[in-house]
Amino acid sequence: MADSQPIGDDQILASFGYKQELRRALKLFSLYAVAFSIISITTGIFTNFGFGLANLGPAFIWFWLLGFGGQLLVALVVSELGTRIPLAGYSYQWGSRLVNSTYGWFVGFTGLCYLSVGGAGITFVVVAPLWAIILGLDPTNPTSNLVITLVLFALVLTINIISVALAARINNVAVFTEIVGTVVVALILIILFATKPLHSVGFLFDTGGVTGFDIIKAVPFAALIGIFTIVGFELAADLSEEAVNARVTVPKAVIWSVVSSGVLGMFALIGFALAIPKLDRIKASPVPIADIFSYWLGSGLTKVFLLFVVFSIFALSVIGTAATARLIYSMARDNILPFSNVLKQVNPQTRTPIPALLSTTGLSLLFTLYGYIDVRFFGGNAFIVLITATATLPFLVYLGTVFAYAWKRDRLMTLPGAFDLGPWARPVMIGALVWIVLVLAMLIIPQTYWGADLVCIIVEVVALGWWALVLRGRLERGEAGVSQVSAPSPPAPAPAP
Repeated sequence: MADSQPIGDDQILASFGYKQELRRALKLFSLYAVAFSIISITTGIFTNFGFGLANLGPAFIWFWLLGFGGQLLVALVVSELGTRIPLAGYSYQWGSRLVNSTYGWFVGFTGLCYLSVGGAGITFVVVAPLWAIILGLDPTNPTSNLVITLVLFALVLTINIISVALAARINNVAVFTEIVGTVVVALILIILFATKPLHSVGFLFDTGGVTGFDIIKAVPFAALIGIFTIVGFELAADLSEEAVNARVTVPKAVIWSVVSSGVLGMFALIGFALAIPKLDRIKASPVPIADIFSYWLGSGLTKVFLLFVVFSIFALSVIGTAATARLIYSMARDNILPFSNVLKQVNPQTRTPIPALLSTTGLSLLFTLYGYIDVRFFGGNAFIVLITATATLPFLVYLGTVFAYAWKRDRLMTLPGAFDLGPWARPVMIGALVWIVLVLAMLIIPQTYWGADLVCIIVEVVALGWWALVLRGRLERGEAGVSQVSAPSPPAPAPAP
């Protein structure tokens, strides 16, 4: 039965048992920018282009389409959940309210670790070396990269403390720098390639000497670029309590971000792959795309375009920190985390969760120092392992989320005018589950990923330890968690005078 009048965002939040503390300032474009920037085709392509090239030659780019199609199914599920349960804490809240608070804890903690590990690894391994190139420093020097990383962390924290609106404005600009840093550059490279072709278009299907059954074995590595990149779109839902008309804008932001990222990312990959000058040299390069740029554009223009790239990834860090803090805040107000009384506090002037933001930065610093010590003093590859784990961890979150959705979807209400899959819900749900299981198999079975698998196991062991030692008692005593709901609904509208 349709409501006789619209239900406001604050009323919807109150129906779940919470009061409005965060500032609602994010409209549709800002939410789209959040999801688009967190997907960040720039970050994903710059991080994984060389890896895919080394394992399956230029032909690896076509596996981007596999990731695009599979993640679109997951995005459709996320969009419906974001409409029904528009709360900060996304995966934690969805798991808790559809199954129970214990289930929500494990899904939420996995998501928290994904965001914390990813922010640290990408800043140190990708952003800091690019800044080093721009500044004329040695991009392979771990100490200078650490200094750059610490400066970036401090700047990101400051922006987020000031206001979510400032973070959103920076992120809005990043939509355009993402496009310039990848799509526009790819277009320029395609034009230059057309004037001076180095090989035929068939080069895009070159497997780099890999043949026969070895091509099948290379698929988990070739597909990583799409699997690693087209994730994080669900974090638009994590900012639901700061969104205007969240039940309408969040689903649109999620779907539009995945579709635009998929199309633009494929175009960029085609341009970059066509422009490869010498395959063996680019495969061996620590910064393959930067070397492709330099070959065609020269070092000066390359640095200009790299500025667009580093700003895009910086914006990812800004909004990623905001989303991580909202997840911590959401879990803390339900007394799920250690020091919840502190972590749930919101500054009344800035309307931002400052303790949660500080803890987010603290976690990133912890992982950064661990990786730096391993690289600097032991010659290890801790950062590579951590970044690889950020490909697996979000799919564990997706598995938990889609499973909860499948269990309770038939009991979720239909909301007038809101996003609804209707009769497509079951095939989409089944397709999403099959896709997630396939990805997890690709990311768990190959020996190359076993180090990342260990990180994921440690994450779940830590989650189990906290639950067994502390959280289970809190939940049994009714001191933590949320009430299980089968069909969360808004309060009834006031009768007409």
